[in-house]
Amino acid sequence: MELYQLEYFVAVAQEGSFTRAARRCLVTQPTLSQQIQKLERELGQPLFQRLGRRVELTEAGRVLYEKAQHILQLAQQAQHEVEEVSGQGMGRVIVGAIPTMAPYLLPELVQRFQQEYPQAELAIEEDLTDHLLTRCAQGELDLAIMALPVKHDQLNMEPLWSEPLLLAVPKDHPLATKSKVTVRDLAKEPFILLDEMHCLGEQIVEFCNRQAYTPLVCCRSAQLLTVQQMVALGHGVSLVPQMAAQAQDDPRVVYRRLSGSSPRRTLVVLWHKHRFLSGAAKAWLEMLRAEAKRRGRNSKKGEAEKPRK
Repeated sequence: MELYQLEYFVAVAQEGSFTRAARRCLVTQPTLSQQIQKLERELGQPLFQRLGRRVELTEAGRVLYEKAQHILQLAQQAQHEVEEVSGQGMGRVIVGAIPTMAPYLLPELVQRFQQEYPQAELAIEEDLTDHLLTRCAQGELDLAIMALPVKHDQLNMEPLWSEPLLLAVPKDHPLATKSKVTVRDLAKEPFILLDEMHCLGEQIVEFCNRQAYTPLVCCRSAQLLTVQQMVALGHGVSLVPQMAAQAQDDPRVVYRRLSGSSPRRTLVVLWHKHRFLSGAAKAWLEMLRAEAKRRGRNSKKGEAEKPRK
């Protein structure tokens, strides 16, 4: 049973004529008649009584007529709602983000998104990388924002922008005023890192290992803000994403960019390869791309404005 067959059937029932129904449906009368006959064979019941030029519904036809109208109305409503959801900034979007990025980036983006797309329904889910990947692959999230390295065969991945990891030291620490700070200068420093369940903590350890240096980890925390507070109190040093450093207004902490091989992280957005993206999801994705371009321009401008030594 096809929708167009039900449309033909309803048209004949309402017009009381195969000829007028064919004109209404913009098909030839033989085509319409063949489809009605096919529908009757499939149901095993005649749907019309042919009384010369006039046709009337049989008992089976009256039962089907009521149901067919409801089915066609639902189909039209579904099409209308899908078209609405597909419209720019329409529908619902669920965005996942890692904890080392979410509090520094999302509040401003959420505010901007809600101002530009007040009819959209937005939900934010903050979670660890592995959980976000699983939920995105299972269709629970429309989009997920995290840091490389990540890989998943079922997901599209689009790089957004990269940012440096800055050395965080107490303001009275000798490294706070040293002209150049390298990884080697951290060899004997107690390090404060995120828990191993956070990808950032492991990325920092891997970076140090690539420089033939193993950080002396004295403390691990589940929160990046706690790491920053521990540094402020003089318990050790750490490497912190630039966005987290810029968000903290604490005179007790000094942030330095390492000379030579400087650690960075790259943020990416992922979504399922076969998941339908609502208009709201598409709008959020475009806003992320615009933010990436803006940050890229600012980064190049900052590099150009650096004083030459």
